[in-house]
Amino acid sequence: MKIHLYQVIVVGISSVMLYLGIKEFINRETGQTLLKLCVRLAVWGGMALIAIYPDFTLIIARIMGVVDNFNAVVLMGFLMVFLMLFKLLSAIEKIEQNVSEITRKEALHAAQERIEELRKEIKAQKEVKENRQSEQNIS
Repeated sequence: MKIHLYQVIVVGISSVMLYLGIKEFINRETGQTLLKLCVRLAVWGGMALIAIYPDFTLIIARIMGVVDNFNAVVLMGFLMVFLMLFKLLSAIEKIEQNVSEITRKEALHAAQERIEELRKEIKAQKEVKENRQSEQNIS
């Protein structure tokens, strides 16, 4: 069996993506679920499987009724699309997490400011009340 450059590239990228997905899942990084891991394993594992055994697509093509075998072009296209999708989804998840964190910090900061304002108001009201009582005691 002759090994082509696209096979090495696809297997390499698939291996890296599988490694990162498993590592993120094991480290319990935010946003990593069992479903995402399974999807990643299916997509990237499938890419690697097709790259290693390109005749596997012939079997699938026959089942689906497609005759031509243009594995390299289709596989590289899928690889690029999935790579871009995974990277975009990761970036979007990180942005969502950052927005949530900033929103929480702002809400806590606003709540602390309001608490300080209320404390000052309560303190001022107590002082006014004490002054009235002392004025009444003097009268």
